[in-house]
Amino acid sequence: MKVFRVRVDQQRCIGAGQCVLRAPGVFDQREDGIVVLIDATPPPDQHAAVREAADLCPAEAITIEADTP
Repeated sequence: MKVFRVRVDQQRCIGAGQCVLRAPGVFDQREDGIVVLIDATPPPDQHAAVREAADLCPAEAITIEADTP
């Protein structure tokens, strides 16, 4: 089974909101716009959206760990 784990760096986040638009079940934003991780291990049907969110993040505040144990 593949491991898919999402991490966010709130210190790097600039509040662009692209992550929330791409994967609203995985990311949210605080009142000040900073990213909040809702689900660090999203289901497989969310993986493509999370990868797109990470690719679109202008601050590169989202990282994904994906491997096969």
